[in-house]
Amino acid sequence: MLIEAVTAQVPKFFDLVRSGDVEIYNEFSLQHELGIGLRSSVPVSTRVQFERPVDFFQPWSDDYEKKEIDIVIFTVDRKDRVAVELKFPRNGQYPEQMFSACCDIAFLEQLVCGGFAGGLFVMAVDDPGFRTGRDLDGIYAHFRAGQPISGIIRKPTGKSDRAITIRGRYIVQWQNVKAGLNYCSVCVLEADARGLTRR
Repeated sequence: MLIEAVTAQVPKFFDLVRSGDVEIYNEFSLQHELGIGLRSSVPVSTRVQFERPVDFFQPWSDDYEKKEIDIVIFTVDRKDRVAVELKFPRNGQYPEQMFSACCDIAFLEQLVCGGFAGGLFVMAVDDPGFRTGRDLDGIYAHFRAGQPISGIIRKPTGKSDRAITIRGRYIVQWQNVKAGLNYCSVCVLEADARGLTRR
């Protein structure tokens, strides 16, 4: 399956970052460098595209968290397709960026329920405050204390009436790349997106 091939490329990509063969310094660079890496590793008949609108693949509705997909990998007939959402926060805002990451996972669940074979969320951080800190409850628990991202996640700042629902259970496991840089990845499959699995 295409999702397996895409997922397998993520640690290989960060190995290139570790060795210095690839440099990432913001979300844009992460998106394009990872996309280039994916393009070189999938079959020639497979497309790797950036910022594709959801409605290229399926009807878009106001229920979707976003209108465009960061990276999409798909076969020419569009039957096998994988969505990749990315985060590389650079300006602190820990709780807001953590909630935004959860929104990306919710978006991937929506896409998978709508016909995508799978989704992959990748987050790179060079600020230790996303991984460690005094606060270990609420939104922080998912990124600093190993609590699964699941159920109702409330926006931690601003209007408190904003919330999203995550059907699956996803555990953030940080992987060290090099001094100061870490990443995590979360794979979303159909059983997860429909709330059929509990890890």
